[in-house]
Amino acid sequence: MIKIGAGNLNEVFEELEREKGISKEVIVSSLCDAMVAAYKKHLRVKELANVEAILDEQAGEIGIFKGKTVVDSVEDPDNEISLAEAKEIDEDVEVGDEVRLEVTPEQFGRIAAQAANQVLTQRIREAERNLVLNEFMDKKGTLITGIIQKVDDRRNVIVNIGKIDAIMPKREQIPGEYYKPGNRIRVFVLNVKETTRLPQVIVSHGHPEIVRELFELEVPEIEDGIVEIKSISREAGYRTKIAVWSNDPEVDSVGACIGPRGSRIQTIVGELKNEKIDIVRYSLDPVEYIVNSLSPARVVSVDIMADDEYAHEALVVVPDDQLSLAIGREGQNVRLAHKLTNWKIDIKSTSQMEQAEAEGRSYADMEPNYTETEEEPAENVMDSEELQEEIEEEMNQSAVDEEDFQTEEAVEEIEEEEE
Repeated sequence: MIKIGAGNLNEVFEELEREKGISKEVIVSSLCDAMVAAYKKHLRVKELANVEAILDEQAGEIGIFKGKTVVDSVEDPDNEISLAEAKEIDEDVEVGDEVRLEVTPEQFGRIAAQAANQVLTQRIREAERNLVLNEFMDKKGTLITGIIQKVDDRRNVIVNIGKIDAIMPKREQIPGEYYKPGNRIRVFVLNVKETTRLPQVIVSHGHPEIVRELFELEVPEIEDGIVEIKSISREAGYRTKIAVWSNDPEVDSVGACIGPRGSRIQTIVGELKNEKIDIVRYSLDPVEYIVNSLSPARVVSVDIMADDEYAHEALVVVPDDQLSLAIGREGQNVRLAHKLTNWKIDIKSTSQMEQAEAEGRSYADMEPNYTETEEEPAENVMDSEELQEEIEEEMNQSAVDEEDFQTEEAVEEIEEEEE
């Protein structure tokens, strides 16, 4: 038997089980398997029958033992032992029984200690990975508070969220926002991916669900299910539209979200760095819903041009002085209204409609002022595959360079040093 630990190993195993969640049985089994593998490597054989490692937890010792069958006449010395020799080990042994002989090599102590250290390190690493993975799998799709660690050369923000550093890609950040290391930040857990090392946690600061989470935290009626969030459209850092509905006719959905003297909405706007928020009253009537979604612009009329499972298209007429407000800067207002209602919206002024009628032109002949289906700039279009590749490359660069446990390689290195 050789010493691999000081004192009672059972106390060490119990401590690991409490702190890391690794069961004692798993550690002992892995340690014994590693010792057998090291012994085979020492003998330069791939297969070896009836060999096992036995650990004495109290003494902190481990040894390699080989089982041999007791026979009257030995024909296979590797697997058989004479009755006389067996009696020296155990007086009660009989022919046909099996005895275990210690075959631990004399110069095996250093190899054993190294193997034990490698196994414990690997098991701790696996346990930590599983704990982090399980913890953040449960937090996927929720808000979490972290501390900004750094902004790398690719403009990705590294955020510490407890036991792990999460990555916030550039495309999940709020345009124009300054992310200063050391500042606290609330982010949305977008994805958790299992890897051979610690899990990759991808977070977002511009996801629409952040707005939902903030409203659920600030508006008790939403948390209780009295007020329901039907839809959210957001252009992070600029403007958000949120459609709400009350399941209780005595509760005003919009008023509940605004709060007494605007206290609730002001808290949310402050959290979002003064991002504009339009609270829209949801309606089952598409005309009313479209009118509400274009707020704060006033609408003269809404004509439903198509309403089926393949197309939702509406023509909206607004006063001349409301046209730019209805469309918004670079089409932002109508674009958000489209995303909120899922209706294709074309906006015309009253003078444009009157002129078209005077000239005998139909709606189809009129040039659109702006439609929400216009392509957004290429840099704002999310490519999930490209994003994932960028994230994986970044995480691989920032990951700690730790090799996985390989018992045979460790033993080989030790033997080369001894030679």
